[in-house]
Amino acid sequence: MPPPSPPQTPDPDASRLRQDVLEWFVRRHREDWRAPDEHDFQAWLDADPRHGVAYGQWEARWEALDAISPETVAGWRRGLADQKAAAMPTRRSLLKPAMAFAAAGMTVGAGYLGWRQLQAQPVFEQAFATRRGQQLDVPLPDGTRLRLDTATRMEVRLFRDRREVTLIDGQAVFLVRADAARPFDVLAGPLQVRVSGARFAVRHTPDIWGAEGARVSVEEGKVRVMRSGGGEHAVFLAAGQQVESDALGVLAAVSGVPGEGIAPWQSHRLSFVDTPLSHALAELERYGSTGLVVHDPAVAALRLTGTFDPRDARTLRRALSSALPVRLRHAGPVAEVVSAP
Repeated sequence: MPPPSPPQTPDPDASRLRQDVLEWFVRRHREDWRAPDEHDFQAWLDADPRHGVAYGQWEARWEALDAISPETVAGWRRGLADQKAAAMPTRRSLLKPAMAFAAAGMTVGAGYLGWRQLQAQPVFEQAFATRRGQQLDVPLPDGTRLRLDTATRMEVRLFRDRREVTLIDGQAVFLVRADAARPFDVLAGPLQVRVSGARFAVRHTPDIWGAEGARVSVEEGKVRVMRSGGGEHAVFLAAGQQVESDALGVLAAVSGVPGEGIAPWQSHRLSFVDTPLSHALAELERYGSTGLVVHDPAVAALRLTGTFDPRDARTLRRALSSALPVRLRHAGPVAEVVSAP
């Protein structure tokens, strides 16, 4: 008769790894998860190849639970409820649900009941805003980079299965890191923009009269544009194309991106082509005070064409009288644009 095998000593490294994986998993699904936390997590993954393998296995087990039928889960819940109601549950009744959960790869307990809600929680969530005249570069934990223009507000939420940005007001350039498993959506007023990886710009300025809709311009990659909330009609844009909508999300015809690119504002250039003077001044005011006002509707309707630096109000004032039949009537720090005699 062979001698009995010596008892196996638990591997402290394996035990510690399991504990680390569980801690990271729980932390990444909390609402207060931020970009520095994601940076630390990526550093932990890079520290040892075993970390990524172990974490991936844990995620796969959790995801496998989604395949369990609702009827089976309901049966588990009834079994647990019956146990709780019984004064002295039998050993057999206690083992039933435990064996069922073990068949799924782990002991789940009541935690599964909140798993779907956990899935809906973002792993990263943050709001960003720029002041009047300010621009801002924003790196996201997934490798995406954003460039916010002046007076822009947005909210970013990254989920385990998708990425989402709500552009409340303003405009931004998106350099989205490709990830086919996690589509990237931009919600801009009446429009929804979806990509897996692309470089594009989105504008939504609901407070500017005549620009209450949204505009999407593509520099690299492919972009799908549709009305917010879904719908059958969608427009697919390729590099060098753009599309605009009205306030209700009705799309105009696809057009080419102007020669100055998808976002000339990055170089502090604003170009106007046959634009009503009132609209041009409203756009320039987003970046800083022009010191100009227009009261005469006929003057406000004059069409302006030209490229201006929104930081240089003095040059703008001199250029107006050359570009249009107008003059400036000064009244303190503000000048009214009036028709030239």
